[in-house]
Amino acid sequence: MVGEDSEQLGVVPIADALARAAAAELDLVEIAPLAKPPVCRIMDFGKFKYREAKRAHEAKLKLKQIQVKEVKFRPGTDEGDYKIKLRNLIRFLGEGDKAKVTLRFRGREMAHQEFGIRLLERIRGDLEPHAIVEQFPRLEGRQMVMLLAPKKVAVKPHHPNKPEAGQAPTAKAQKASPPESTAVGSK
Repeated sequence: MVGEDSEQLGVVPIADALARAAAAELDLVEIAPLAKPPVCRIMDFGKFKYREAKRAHEAKLKLKQIQVKEVKFRPGTDEGDYKIKLRNLIRFLGEGDKAKVTLRFRGREMAHQEFGIRLLERIRGDLEPHAIVEQFPRLEGRQMVMLLAPKKVAVKPHHPNKPEAGQAPTAKAQKASPPESTAVGSK
């Protein structure tokens, strides 16, 4: 039996253990029922359940919900639009979300799917440092779909201009320090 302050009380008859728990106005809780003899503890069971629920709730808050963000392309997407969409993909992957790249074909574009495949290969090559391909491009009706997942990378510092602890100050910060005084005329 374990007491209310986690002290070992040794092997105690059940009637005696129940009497001690009632005297302390606490509950007698069986911790290890399969042990020989079974292990019990004197504790406030309601308080224990409350703390466990709080701990589980806090752990749930720390989890990040991974979302799948979709970016749509066309085989004839111009360079400027391509760069904007690529920047959005990098941002989504940087936030830890998955990215779904959809390439939609219209009309006669279905006859020249190689243009779409080339575009998806280019996207995959440009996102190589940021993502891994979770689902390779496959044709679903008139659209080709590729699913990307973020790579595991080190967390970036929150403020890019502020040096981290243990790092040398940047050149900009060194310029701000006063110059060392030199004596004139001494060699």
